[in-house]
Parts: sequence; C-alpha cells; structure tokens
Amino acid sequence: MNEQVIHYIESIVKERPPLLAEMEQYAEAHNVPIMELVGIEALLGMLRIQQPKRILEIGTAIGYSALRMAEALPHSTIVTLERDEERFDAAQSFLSRSEDRKRIVTLFGDALELGEEVEKHGPFDAIFIDAAKGQYLKFFELYSEMLSEEGVVYSDNVLFKGLVAQEEVEQKRIRNMVKKLKNYNEWLMNHGQFDTSILPVGDGIAISKKRGDRS
Repeated sequence: MNEQVIHYIESIVKERPPLLAEMEQYAEAHNVPIMELVGIEALLGMLRIQQPKRILEIGTAIGYSALRMAEALPHSTIVTLERDEERFDAAQSFLSRSEDRKRIVTLFGDALELGEEVEKHGPFDAIFIDAAKGQYLKFFELYSEMLSEEGVVYSDNVLFKGLVAQEEVEQKRIRNMVKKLKNYNEWLMNHGQFDTSILPVGDGIAISKKRGDRS
C-alpha cells in the first residue's frame, strides 16, 4: 500500500487505551520494533474471526502485541516468549498494569530452547511468529507441531519493507536476512501440510492454515 492509504487507515483506527498508547510511544523512543498499526489491526481482525483459545507468540518485545491480542480476545490465553532481558523486563512492567495480565504467560529464553516448557501450555490454536527473521523456518518447524487440528500460523514481517521483491540488496547483513525470508516464504507456499497466503499489509503477514486430513 502507498503511504497515503496507510495514513488514511491509521487516521480512522479506533484510539487505543492509555497504556497501549504509552507502549507505542515507548517503542518509538527506544527503537523497539512492534507491529505497524495497520498490520496489527489486520492480525487482530483475523484472530477475531478465528477465535483461538490458546495463542503462542514468538517474540514478546515489550508485550504490545500480546496485550493487543488479550484485549481483542477476552476468552483467549496468550503464551509469549522473549530472549532479550531488557525487553522482557519492560514487558513485565507494562503487562503488570493491565487486567488482561492474568491471561498472558510470559516465558524468558531463546524460543529454540523453550520447546519442552512451551509444550506444557499447548496445544495452540494460533501461533504468531514475530522474532528473529532469520530463524522463522526453525520456529515454524518446532512449534507447528504444537498446533491444534484447526490451527493457524501467522508470520509477521515476511515482506521486510518490500526488500524480498528486490533483485539486489546492498548491505550484506540485510541481504542474508532477505535471502532467508525469501526461502521461508517459498518454503511456506510449497509446504505439504499447510495452505499459505501472504497479505501485503503492515510489513507483510503470512497466514498458514493446517490442511487437516488432506494430503
């Protein structure tokens, strides 16, 4: 979407409660990546349709998206993982100020090492991947095994500011990340057990639905 359309949508989105607005300001001031407003509104819309009872979030950051999901889905429980200690502590501080905190389980550590602990809280109806982009495929392989029969995996940032559509990316570190995201997107689209669609909203959201008993 062009910037004019994005600004228009942002201008008509319902004003967030004071705590969430404060978190948005904190994220901007401290350079913490949280979902773009248009992107998270789209995600919440899809979750409201799906109505998952248990959600796994990979990448808590400061707890913004976990709190948005808890607020939008009053009958859901969110289990969220974060490996950065400073961000984890900030999330704990923000979440402690919300009544929805009792439905949010925060786990500290590397998502690739928390499988056994996370499994105790499953199975999950929805998994939201929003952490280290270079590890998306590993996250998916590990945690999609914990999905319920009708489960859905939502992956954020899969278009990475449009860089996945470019032929060449100059910076080596970003080029490697873009390559991994391209591989992930192609792997998802050709997965034998999931049907995937990629929506060009926010920074790109991939929606991967289990096929159930279909081959």
